[in-house]
Amino acid sequence: MSDSKAISLKVNGEVHELAVRPTVTLLQVLRERLLLRGTKRGCNQGVCGACTVLIDDVPARGCLSLAVNCTEREITTIEGMAPKGRLNTVQQAYLESGAVQCGFCTPGMILTATALLKRNTKPDRDDIREAISGNLCRCSGYVKIVEAIQLASDGAPGEVEK
Repeated sequence: MSDSKAISLKVNGEVHELAVRPTVTLLQVLRERLLLRGTKRGCNQGVCGACTVLIDDVPARGCLSLAVNCTEREITTIEGMAPKGRLNTVQQAYLESGAVQCGFCTPGMILTATALLKRNTKPDRDDIREAISGNLCRCSGYVKIVEAIQLASDGAPGEVEK
């Protein structure tokens, strides 16, 4: 790959040295090179939110983020949310609320909710709905998802555990 560029990505606390073309997205690197398949490819146009990851604790679309622009950034995927198999507050609330249906949108929703709760530990329903408005769920009316995020905020007196 003569037009490749050497990059270093820090994903879930682990540094990965890679050679990628300038047009390769973060989503492609995560799924195809690092085999982190929890980040989903949905619309591949930045509309559905299935590919949401955290870049420096801010929700971002993996399909719209070029991998070469993610060096020296902290990238968190759904795999990084439960280190050592221990669910974080949002994941546990999803489980307790029955918010998971088909599961396709769940990783992006959980990452978005985690970011919300880090900046607003007690969001109201409108805050939650606004935060997840870029994450589409085709299975539900979002009731259980909003309930799960509210439950997580009730159980998270301080910062949301990662």
